[in-house]
Amino acid sequence: MQAPVAATPVRKPGAMTVPDFLPPGLVLLAGAVLVALTRGGLRNVVVLGTPLVALWLTWQVPDGVVATATYLDYTVQWVEGSAVRRLFATIFCIMSFVGGLYAFRTARGHELAAAFAYAAGAVGVCFAGDLITLFLFWELMAIFSTVIVFCGGTERSRAAGIRYAVIHLLGGVILKVGIESIMVTTGSIEIRALQAQDFGTWMVLLGILVNAAAPPLSAWLADAYPESSPTGSVFLSAFTTKTAVLALILLFPGESVLIGVGLWMVFYGIIYALLENDARRILAYSIVNQVGFMVTAVGIGTETALNGAAAHAFAHIIYKALLFMSAGVVVYRTGLNRCSDLGGLFRTMPLTCACGIIGALAISSFPLTSGFTTKTLISEGAAAQGMAAVYYLLAAASAGVFLHAGIKFPWFVFFQKDSGLRPKDAPWNMGLAMMIFAAACIGLGVYPDPLYALLPYPEDADFYKPGKVLFYLQLLLFSGLAFFLLLPLMKRTETISLDVDWLWRRALPLAWSWAQSSLDAIRDKAVADLHDAKVKLSAWFATHWGGDGFFARSWPISATALWIAALLAAYVLVYFL
Repeated sequence: MQAPVAATPVRKPGAMTVPDFLPPGLVLLAGAVLVALTRGGLRNVVVLGTPLVALWLTWQVPDGVVATATYLDYTVQWVEGSAVRRLFATIFCIMSFVGGLYAFRTARGHELAAAFAYAAGAVGVCFAGDLITLFLFWELMAIFSTVIVFCGGTERSRAAGIRYAVIHLLGGVILKVGIESIMVTTGSIEIRALQAQDFGTWMVLLGILVNAAAPPLSAWLADAYPESSPTGSVFLSAFTTKTAVLALILLFPGESVLIGVGLWMVFYGIIYALLENDARRILAYSIVNQVGFMVTAVGIGTETALNGAAAHAFAHIIYKALLFMSAGVVVYRTGLNRCSDLGGLFRTMPLTCACGIIGALAISSFPLTSGFTTKTLISEGAAAQGMAAVYYLLAAASAGVFLHAGIKFPWFVFFQKDSGLRPKDAPWNMGLAMMIFAAACIGLGVYPDPLYALLPYPEDADFYKPGKVLFYLQLLLFSGLAFFLLLPLMKRTETISLDVDWLWRRALPLAWSWAQSSLDAIRDKAVADLHDAKVKLSAWFATHWGGDGFFARSWPISATALWIAALLAAYVLVYFL
């Protein structure tokens, strides 16, 4: 169903216009440069101060286009404000501040600089009023998120970074081809509601879905994010997929194909997360799962569903960053990633454990947490449109989320059989960052009205009705019971989960190796055959032209005269013919 689209101010092309304030994205980009150039306490001030300045500037952006420029006869609208744009920019700036607080004592300068440039790209996408500006900031995110993956500092992170860059280069090319097709066919670069009905719009949709980690090209997320540093994965969890959700809200509200894509993502993420042993890969797959809820909501396309997509993206950035922070502290203190190597850490890491549990409850939509008050909007959007199958599939998926992220992650990391590890708890800055986001998870669950006030459409839903709360409590508690009853089957072993990326990570190299071996065999056979032919030809010449050969013998004069006469006769015959 096509969603109602908020009114957009009339845009008048002309000379370049500059706002009377600094665009928030450029402030974060300047902060990235300063982070790279400064050291010590001054760098810390930049890391913590720049996002707050950008957050203040975000709320100075009014509705409508406020900054334009001319490029190739097109009016580039590089700053445009609206409610949904400010909502996403707000959480991106908050994420930059809390992520900087979490990372500033342990992350290297170039990693922090890359993280702030990455955040600048995300905020730039939020306020992009045209497709060209969106594409430029889109690629800025791709470049600096790749740098963050490389900052993992291991051979595995470098290999994952290369694969990550290839996929995002492919997605960028697809998006650019779509944008150019729209420019040629419509003469417009304006960001407006589209329908996937021709080559250009389909290419734009596919390019966005690559960044949303939609299958089949979704393995890049679980491949790259866990290979980054403990601090880098926190930033990576926040921006790329959520800017894709914003782009879908702006460009494809009500595109029905997104309902199927979103449901595919929801269950894909659950299945792979349940199979996974690496703690951060569990959380990476759950990003795909949670973004699937948002994509489904965009596909439904009603005001309630779009509010749900935006609100859930806001809440998701908070609780997912909190989960990655909790896992990051574990990796930072122990150097271990695999659940089978961990366990019993609650004894010496109580703060990290408590914050991880709060994040796990929030992602599971447990009542009185932010996930409950945002994800329920999506379910209500489906129910209001009579989409019973979608509603019940999303409800079942919520139980699956509780299995892999709500219980599995904290249980195997903090509570399973004691591993004997006794690491220290989080450093003060990491602990403070986790407590801020843990408080936000609970605050938005208990009192969601401030978040609802920021949504693109009026929203006054009250989901704390006894029947609704009882339904979700029953769903989650029975899911928890199933987990503990099937606990022997849930224990992870050293296995590898095969995904579509097997095609280019393993099958393609194997195919190339087979082709190379086949070509080598053909070449060797040809060389051997040529050698045999050479030997036979040499033997023939030796037989007929050698010292004892037929043509090397001494012939009598009569025989020679006979040959000359025969050759002359043949020549005369040919000449006259």
